[in-house]
Amino acid sequence: MSNDIAKGFPKGFLWGGATAANQCEGGYLEGNKGLSTVDVVPAGKDRFPVLKGEMKMLECDSEHFYPSHEAIDFYHHYKEDIALLGEMGFKTFRLSLSWARIFPNGDDTEPNEEGLKFYDDIFDECLKYGIEPLVTITHFDVPMHLVKTIGSWRSRKMVDYYERLCEVIFNRYKDKVKYWLTFNEINMLLHLPFIGAGLVFEDGENQEAVKYQAAHHQLVASAKATKIAHRINPEFKIGCMLAAANTYPFTCAPEDVWKSMEKDRENYFFIDVQSRGEYPNYAKKMFERLNIKLAMEDEDEELLKNNTVDFISFSYYASRLTSADPNVKAETSGNAFKTLRNPHLKASEWGWQIDPLGLRITMNSLYDRYQKPLFIVENGLGAVDIPDENGYVEDDYRIEYLRKHIKAMKDAISIDGVELWGYTTWGCIDLVSAGTGEMKKRYGFIYVDKDNEGNGTLKRSRKKSFYWYKKVIETNGEVL
Repeated sequence: MSNDIAKGFPKGFLWGGATAANQCEGGYLEGNKGLSTVDVVPAGKDRFPVLKGEMKMLECDSEHFYPSHEAIDFYHHYKEDIALLGEMGFKTFRLSLSWARIFPNGDDTEPNEEGLKFYDDIFDECLKYGIEPLVTITHFDVPMHLVKTIGSWRSRKMVDYYERLCEVIFNRYKDKVKYWLTFNEINMLLHLPFIGAGLVFEDGENQEAVKYQAAHHQLVASAKATKIAHRINPEFKIGCMLAAANTYPFTCAPEDVWKSMEKDRENYFFIDVQSRGEYPNYAKKMFERLNIKLAMEDEDEELLKNNTVDFISFSYYASRLTSADPNVKAETSGNAFKTLRNPHLKASEWGWQIDPLGLRITMNSLYDRYQKPLFIVENGLGAVDIPDENGYVEDDYRIEYLRKHIKAMKDAISIDGVELWGYTTWGCIDLVSAGTGEMKKRYGFIYVDKDNEGNGTLKRSRKKSFYWYKKVIETNGEVL
């Protein structure tokens, strides 16, 4: 056994931060970009019905405010923003591509050169500061044209369009990007189907059947992406991405323990296929019970089996809690994942329960299950930041949250022997919240002057956590 297991963070550990095109880019129709799913998702009371695919909104209207249209205008500020990440000493920067920026309609025969060049410029800027890009191919992002014409991921044709996208980007950026993720939080498709897969439901439709058929198409697309990537550049590392967190049983009653296991399997299902290469038996039995018959093509099973991912990436914000007892009803608020309130944990302003040990538990669960390297690609605390007149925020609460989670990661590596490649905190620069559409729910080390209504100068300023995280990276996690 090598001696370096017990020494904390390994040499070359990839410290950094994460964003998504749809939450930070803005420039929503600039550079010949097409309309994307998130561009039609409003802020306010209609947001969740649209995210869930229950309220049909296929165009923008004048009644709503759409935060993605400008977001934090990374489209025009990327040089300044990446320079700040470079100043912090980032080793990696996780960002996503906007599919509609590269193929405006999704089914175009030729890609949009302006969109491709935009990402070339971003990657060049990253590499200038020694920052390794970590690229999510689709992060809650489908060209609206494909939603309107073929129903998005409910259609098998999506696999072909996604394949075309992958061929183009892998060839174009093969010397600039090494780490790729196929789908962001792929399990979110079950919870917020419109944002996860561009699904809009019709009255009386079997929603579960539609969701799992769309999931099959995404899983096949992910396997095809992995196959193409390894052909184009064998050095590429391709990962899947799970919205992760163990579900605890509310009590030690066996019924509660069983319920928590079922809840975990609901999410593991996707990664079981992407990492092990086949549908698990528990999923096949579930399909039988729900009378779901997946439409598969002859080569699908072989494709899934032969093209598993190289690493498992995941987001972790809070653990979850469940009970088999219908009378236990104390739920937390503000999360796509409904969960019971854990009396042993404190919660953030948005009801997310703060559980650093839960991160270590989740890391061990994933590593025990898959025996593949892990990469934490989202983690952080959404909070209301009050800046002074210079835009400086004394965000000790954020530092405290991150410190405890990094300590839990360190324990998982050095005590438990978990293999972890890197850590990218979520929203390293303030951005629009995917769930609520707010700006005031901030995660960043960098403050952006903008409010929920879209007002502000967009001026960037360093928070206290900026300097703290810089020291963490400098010392490879030794000074927390």
